[in-house]
Amino acid sequence: MANDRPATLGQLRTAGVTILPVREEMRANLIQKIRSGEDIFPGIVGYDDTVVPQLQNAILSGQDIILLGERGQAKSRIIRSLTSLLDEWTPTLEGSEIPEDPFHPITPQGKQIVAERGDDAPIRWVHRTERYGEKLATPDITIADLIGEIDPIKVAEGRYLGDEMTIHYGLIPRTNRGIFALNELPDLQERIQVGLLNVMEERDVQIRGHKVRLPLDVLVVATANPEDYTNRGRIITPLKDRYGSQIRTHYPQSIENEIAIMEAEASHLSEDGEFEVVVPEYMKEVVAEISRLARRSPDVSQRSGVSVRASVADYEAMLANALRRAIRLGGTTVVPRISDLPFIIPALQGKVEFETVEEGKDEQILDRLIQGAIVATFNRRLGDVDTERVVEAFKTGRSVETGEAMPARDYTSLMSSIDGLAEVVGAVTSDERAEVQAAAVEFVLEGLHLNKRLSKDRLGAQALYRG
Repeated sequence: MANDRPATLGQLRTAGVTILPVREEMRANLIQKIRSGEDIFPGIVGYDDTVVPQLQNAILSGQDIILLGERGQAKSRIIRSLTSLLDEWTPTLEGSEIPEDPFHPITPQGKQIVAERGDDAPIRWVHRTERYGEKLATPDITIADLIGEIDPIKVAEGRYLGDEMTIHYGLIPRTNRGIFALNELPDLQERIQVGLLNVMEERDVQIRGHKVRLPLDVLVVATANPEDYTNRGRIITPLKDRYGSQIRTHYPQSIENEIAIMEAEASHLSEDGEFEVVVPEYMKEVVAEISRLARRSPDVSQRSGVSVRASVADYEAMLANALRRAIRLGGTTVVPRISDLPFIIPALQGKVEFETVEEGKDEQILDRLIQGAIVATFNRRLGDVDTERVVEAFKTGRSVETGEAMPARDYTSLMSSIDGLAEVVGAVTSDERAEVQAAAVEFVLEGLHLNKRLSKDRLGAQALYRG
């Protein structure tokens, strides 16, 4: 921060610094960003035509916001990105427990500093990242956590209990002139919800018998699961009414958006430069399709949802197994194959919740999802490609063995021995690297099997395709 910024209240006045209420500040910065065409929520994919316009309207109208959505719909990321609409630096009164407008202090402590020091009252410049507070709503949260409590140390120092200077302020007052986020709002006990309502509506806060008038300047945002939020009794009606904008988030509406998020969030194995990672587009589609099918599956709990984090974890697990193969075989080119997909099941199991199923059936459900994703991707990409020659070649008694441990060079000879296979693989990829060709062969064979054109026998981690 520059050294020439005003350091006292008097210098602040002389400099003509204007301090806007937080809602007006965010509104002014949003208007500027919209005019300049700047990306307001970088990293948020798939919400340009749905969630983002609603967020912009809520900010322009100065409303408190609640985001409703299942897990993994970027609710927390959206809220944290709201800080980009705050001024980069803002002046606060040095020495006060909470961030205060130096021109209009609201706490007894702040007022005392200005009364005693006048224009010499010290100023502290706060970065916008410090003007954000967040709390996960849990049943054990107290009014003291959110609003404040009598500080026994201050009482022990000789102050009276009736002295407002004995108050230790909670999270919300400490986010004054900023943004406070409360995740999973319905998990907050009703009596705590009443305290939150007072902060948002009346500004009157009861702290152990003190009726403290705190005109806090805070934008309050919250997140909730739609089922919990709309379920009667989980949230008090007056608090629900206080949120001006109720915005519904959603999972990616297109497979392209799912893939974009997946690629952006996954840890990339190629960062160290030792290995070249090549991920065929159809393999990305298969991984994204698994999550999309899970979100429609009756065997998967839709109340809990299937987060995009499931796609990210699956993608990372698939790449990890492809890397493991390259290391074992002494290669440097990492290309995931269909035979790598069973190895994503441990990652996927931790990301989905099942409806009541028999013991051990969860792996079967996930295996069906993987198969459904492969056949959907195959039919999208190769539905119009003539595969009859390949199928006829297998009817002559040919069989082909594949597996995640097989070297890529084995697939090269395999392609030349099956009539028509090289042409179908050419419709999948024009990349002639052996590892990429091997992945395409597995994709073609598995797609034909799932379309009931070929039979398949599993032999541990290997597969035998036949007519």
